[in-house]
Amino acid sequence: MHSDTHLALHHIRDTELRAQAEAYRLAASVGHPRALRARLGWTLVELGLRLADAPRTAVTAA
Repeated sequence: MHSDTHLALHHIRDTELRAQAEAYRLAASVGHPRALRARLGWTLVELGLRLADAPRTAVTAA
């Protein structure tokens, strides 16, 4: 095989591998929407519990 042809094939394969790696990176960064929904739900539960347990001070009329 001619060296220029061999080098061109390596460049093509390099481009394909980089595109696959970028697609995998993007897919991994998105994560699962279910996990985000669960995390948001538990955060709202924690917030609600903190509001329910907050001590209330009595307002006295002067």
